[in-house]
Amino acid sequence: MNDAEDEAQLDAQLDTQLDTQLDTQLDAQLEKQNVTREQALAESIKGTAVEGWIPPDWRPLYHNRLASPEDVARFRLEGEGALTFPMQRLRMESTLDASEGQKANIVFWCPEEFPADLAVSWKFRPLREPGLAILFFAARGKGGRDVFDRSLPRRTGEYQQYHHGEMDAFHISYFRRMWAEERSFHTCNLRKSYGFHLVAQGADPLPGTSDMTEAYRMLIVKRGPVVSFAINELPLFTWTDDGSNWGPLLSGGKIGFRQMAPLIAEYSDLSIYGKRGD
Repeated sequence: MNDAEDEAQLDAQLDTQLDTQLDTQLDAQLEKQNVTREQALAESIKGTAVEGWIPPDWRPLYHNRLASPEDVARFRLEGEGALTFPMQRLRMESTLDASEGQKANIVFWCPEEFPADLAVSWKFRPLREPGLAILFFAARGKGGRDVFDRSLPRRTGEYQQYHHGEMDAFHISYFRRMWAEERSFHTCNLRKSYGFHLVAQGADPLPGTSDMTEAYRMLIVKRGPVVSFAINELPLFTWTDDGSNWGPLLSGGKIGFRQMAPLIAEYSDLSIYGKRGD
């Protein structure tokens, strides 16, 4: 076993130990409160973007406030970017000029592996346009490898490396303000890779940055072959994958935030819901 495999095995062992410890602590707290996990989930999502969207037997799998460098210490940045927290929210921006083209774009991966069926919720507030924001989810390397597998080619934020590189994923572009045609007619696009398959579109309700007064609540729900997307609880599209025309059904994997320069945007309160053990 080489150093990389040793490191990966140690990370997996530590993650398992942490999950077990957190589960034990949660069970003890729930026992004292005389409530079930399902009841605790229902209470935790009350009044949030995911209420009414996810099955009652799903529960929180992961939460990250994205409020400090410590919160993202294990995340991985691809491309040349700056990550700051001036308002206790993750602020992302490229450190290269937009004139560099695709080389100026960045991707920021959460290190956790998530199940095939999940809900992803986060808050988003763009601060400077133009630009574009995407979320990758169900992302795996070619052949089912981990996105971080060192045998995969190095990625540096250039889009083609993600849709025609050695990986499979869904990607939703939910803030498209890079080009004139995007700014004149706002849509949210769902694509499936390998490839650049545009499989669903919905209207984008977000205003320009000058008219924004707060962060917006994003929500993706992937259950079996069905993918749904909403902003501030407003449904924007639902699409069913036939597992044939655009490649086989995607399973679990990682999520990652992508930005096109010169966009500056803030992210906070990342939460993942699902069924433990999937």
